[in-house]
Amino acid sequence: MNEHRIARRTALKLAGSAMFTSFGGIQVLRAQPAPSSGAAQPRLIVVMLRGAMDGLSLVVPFGENVYYQSRSTIAIARPGEANGLLKLNNLFGLHPASAPLMPYWESRQLAFIHASGSPDPTRSHFDAQDYMESATPGRKSTPDGWLNRLSTVLAGPHSTPASQRLQAVNLGPTMPRIFAGEAEVASLSTGARALAKGALDRPELAQAFGQLYAGDDRLSQVVHEASATRGEIMGNLASDEPAADQGALSLNGLPQDTARLARLMVRDKRVRLAFVAVGGWDTHAGQGGAQGQLSNRFSLLAQSLDALAKGLGDDLNRTTIVVMSEFGRTVRQNGTNGTDHGHGNVAWVMGGGVKGGQVLGQWPGLDTASLYEGRDLAITTDFREIIAQVLEQKFRLADKQLAHVLPGMEQRKRLALFA
Repeated sequence: MNEHRIARRTALKLAGSAMFTSFGGIQVLRAQPAPSSGAAQPRLIVVMLRGAMDGLSLVVPFGENVYYQSRSTIAIARPGEANGLLKLNNLFGLHPASAPLMPYWESRQLAFIHASGSPDPTRSHFDAQDYMESATPGRKSTPDGWLNRLSTVLAGPHSTPASQRLQAVNLGPTMPRIFAGEAEVASLSTGARALAKGALDRPELAQAFGQLYAGDDRLSQVVHEASATRGEIMGNLASDEPAADQGALSLNGLPQDTARLARLMVRDKRVRLAFVAVGGWDTHAGQGGAQGQLSNRFSLLAQSLDALAKGLGDDLNRTTIVVMSEFGRTVRQNGTNGTDHGHGNVAWVMGGGVKGGQVLGQWPGLDTASLYEGRDLAITTDFREIIAQVLEQKFRLADKQLAHVLPGMEQRKRLALFA
């Protein structure tokens, strides 16, 4: 009887007004129908770098002297010099800590879009992330996120309860703004104990839950869906070599987490949309150049994306990975050897069909007359134009569907992003 009371209290606490549940790291938000599985369906993974990543240190315009003049202590040396950049073309080079990305560039599976971002002028992390995740810059009243809207568009009328649960997956314990809305989202916990068994994996407690929530009311449905989702994800992610999942992770375990996400997507073809948020990019002080704070983060990010791509294997051919940050950073370094909140940034796209090996977008230059408000990289590509091209060319969305996911984008530039 005690366990029955504990079970019901736990479920009521977790369900909440939005019918949001969490069972041992697997979370489910209330659902709309999702599509049935299909091996040929395209997939999208969005990686958000929270904190405003310094794109001018990742994809560096070494061909412009003003870059070196503006960053006397944090600039990265030109290609061919000690600790120098990895040459992309005659203007741009990749930060040397991001070397794991170079094979994708060389195989033309990776493209960068420089001078991209949100047209809204805010320098607030909170507002800029909100606008990027709702895809409605300058408008705070938008109730849902664009990935959730995309999930509803992809939903089919003939889906089954099993196919509803895993169309969209968030990597992390907190449901992000981009997934706010009516479509169901599963959230996969991170870290060394992400797949550790919890109280609800005990047969007697699971049985108690089954007895308490055997009805057809909404709470019973949510409990059943969350329990089923957890069972399916745990089954998909059970290691072929159990010992491989027991070792300690690196500092924050991101490469292991992205590899786990890839494994889930390979084993369960229902997963079509995924979101990964990575923090720690607000480098106001002690940013470093070829080595240091930011370099270490670039290295970890590159390892994580490499682990994701390698984990997907052949599935990378039908997967598009989009990486972006809420805004860039100032061209000129500040007095504490860091950079402050800026405007334009660099986004990048990896995966199947990408016309990689290119730095796309119109480069505005770094001379004072070309800078946004005299201090920042200008934006020549709206981030929604990147997303729109993915949805048009990979997901084959019709104009009406695209307008639902990205309102206000009827007129837009089209990048040569896919073959």
